[in-house]
Amino acid sequence: MGTYLNPGCKGFQTIRNGSYVDKTGLIDYINSTIDTPLKLTSFSRPRRFGKSFAAKMLCAYYDKSCNSRSLFEGMEIEKKESFDKYLNKYDVIYLDMTRFISTAVSVDGVVNDLQVKVIEELRNAYPLYVKNDESILADALLSVSHKTGNEFIFIIDEWDALFREAKENDALQRAYIQLLRGLFKAGTATDETIAAAYMTGILPVKKYGNESAVSDFKEFTMTSPAKLARYVGFTEPEVKKLCREYCMNFEEMSAWYDGYSFSQIQHVYSPNSVMNALQDEEVQNYWRKSETFESLKQYINMNFDGLRDAVILMLGGQRVRIDTGTFQNDITSFDNRDDVLTLLIHLGYLAYDQAGKEVYIPNLEVAEVFQSAVKGKKWKEVEQAIERSEKLLEATIHCNSDMVAELLEQVHEECTSVLKYNDENSLACTIYIAYYTARKDYLIIRELPAGKGFADYAFIPRRGTDKPAMVVELKWQKDANTAIRQIHDNRYDGALKDYFGKLLLVGIHYDKDARGKDAKKHDCLIEMV
Repeated sequence: MGTYLNPGCKGFQTIRNGSYVDKTGLIDYINSTIDTPLKLTSFSRPRRFGKSFAAKMLCAYYDKSCNSRSLFEGMEIEKKESFDKYLNKYDVIYLDMTRFISTAVSVDGVVNDLQVKVIEELRNAYPLYVKNDESILADALLSVSHKTGNEFIFIIDEWDALFREAKENDALQRAYIQLLRGLFKAGTATDETIAAAYMTGILPVKKYGNESAVSDFKEFTMTSPAKLARYVGFTEPEVKKLCREYCMNFEEMSAWYDGYSFSQIQHVYSPNSVMNALQDEEVQNYWRKSETFESLKQYINMNFDGLRDAVILMLGGQRVRIDTGTFQNDITSFDNRDDVLTLLIHLGYLAYDQAGKEVYIPNLEVAEVFQSAVKGKKWKEVEQAIERSEKLLEATIHCNSDMVAELLEQVHEECTSVLKYNDENSLACTIYIAYYTARKDYLIIRELPAGKGFADYAFIPRRGTDKPAMVVELKWQKDANTAIRQIHDNRYDGALKDYFGKLLLVGIHYDKDARGKDAKKHDCLIEMV
């Protein structure tokens, strides 16, 4: 048992000693790729989404230096036909790239240090087959395989750390890519030495132009996780089960941590946040405790045409169509706003709708991160609009319709460069920004099915708040009375039939043709039921 060669199962044992959500089905997929043309797998996802857990799980399963059968008792993989066939049958090489970076005397020497350290452990395990002066890892592996017939399984955690930590060091990055190509380029040497490889990180495999730098890997990413979507994070059934076990409110958990969605799995939750909420018995923002805001600020402040507008629209609850194809899978090569937005998908700040090719802010937790990130000179108007949210909510709750109309007018003026105000959808975007901080106290649902149609907005109070529920109807070029009448006629208030506290009906109207010194473009009518 070593640090890099056959690290054993202690890492996964520690994970299993805690509360573990069964993700061992991933092993069955990797088993299906062993010694096939698909044996090289790259699976990228954001920080705190269980990447290292999966890597340690795979090490424990394949490592022939240990007996890990008991760790998988009752797990999904134990029921699969492939379980016994590959359990503890391979030499495993485990590379945690962040470890190599943190222990290197100089980051420039990381690629060389990696090969020296792994070759040393190979030499200790196979002294007859690894030369004393061997310096090329691929050659050392090939020598062992030739003499013993053994194949290796590679597990690479945080594969992209060099591209993030040494983002300007092009020479080092290219040396690293050459190492990966030497190990995994399709051909006789790789076929003889590598049974399978699993590589994980935040970013997909680096591209140079339109070509992948290590083209033989089958990639699963946040823009296209395909059949591995259920291993990106926690699924809705998994979170519901956890909420029952820990007596936690599922609706709150969903509002805060759900929102990532893929074609095969519609609801994916942030695992780290869910587990922290369960352990603390409190639903709150854990993203800020595990991520720095500075990177988000840096990216959304980049001076690309349309980037600022896209962020404001997403803050307003809208989705923005993008092209993810030009992104070079690093954090320096940006040519347009879509490259920046694509990076934010891979970092977990945005969710991606594959069918519509649209991005959006996934949940309340990440929305709060954006709220903090837009504080600054460039975002002064938006910051002011968000800060006005508390005052607006209080005015609404106290049925001060004149004040509500006045505050909405101010938000409109502050965000007018983006919100063109040519239809009800633009008005809805403004309403979402104007009531931005209300999400702390409300689950806000747009287009909620109710009565004979859809309520524009339903504000459902969260557990523990004494604020009233609200149904908000928007009208463009009509009047607020019409909005209130539509709520009554179509029985939109029925959407909150299970809520037994106070209920406010709010009609908001915008008139783009209002003229004159005292003319108001917004007016509001509020009824208490």
